[in-house]
Amino acid sequence: MKKVIIIGATGSLAKFVIEALQTMPDVQLTLFVRDKTKLDKESIGKAAVIEGDVLNYADLEAALSGQDIVYENLAGDLETMTENIVKAMKENGVKRIIAISAIGIYEVPLKPVLVPYRKLADVIEASKLDYTILRPDWFTYGNEVEYGVTKKGEPEKGTAISRKSIADFVARLIENPDTYIGENLGISKI
Repeated sequence: MKKVIIIGATGSLAKFVIEALQTMPDVQLTLFVRDKTKLDKESIGKAAVIEGDVLNYADLEAALSGQDIVYENLAGDLETMTENIVKAMKENGVKRIIAISAIGIYEVPLKPVLVPYRKLADVIEASKLDYTILRPDWFTYGNEVEYGVTKKGEPEKGTAISRKSIADFVARLIENPDTYIGENLGISKI
């Protein structure tokens, strides 16, 4: 049984990841949210729900106890949040993290809106954890699963990607947690 925690479980992408993971019989899911009233009953399903704030280290450290895989799906002060997540993971012996960043974080000059996503990637890459960073193109609500990935340093290609496609890839990573370790991947519709 893989114990997976989704940090930022009320996000528009997280809803699709939750849906994909709830079909996997070997996943025990925990949803970490600031406000559990923002979760709909379908999202909760059999998942445990922990209410807390990623910026409050004590909340996060307690939530990561006993987890195997962290899926980070956040916005805001991503540098501080990611530093807290990395520290709490190390304190709890959790090694595997999958994190959502953004396309374009390695372009020069870097657009100001992308600075927090670049900081997230920099913190995770320096962490020595078993990470996979995903840099998706803009999200759509398309009802399709179609995507390709590019490695860091390769030209990013493709177009806007469905949330369902990203969720499919995240579910594959969780199903096979030894794949794409130490990878920073662009993901888009090809």
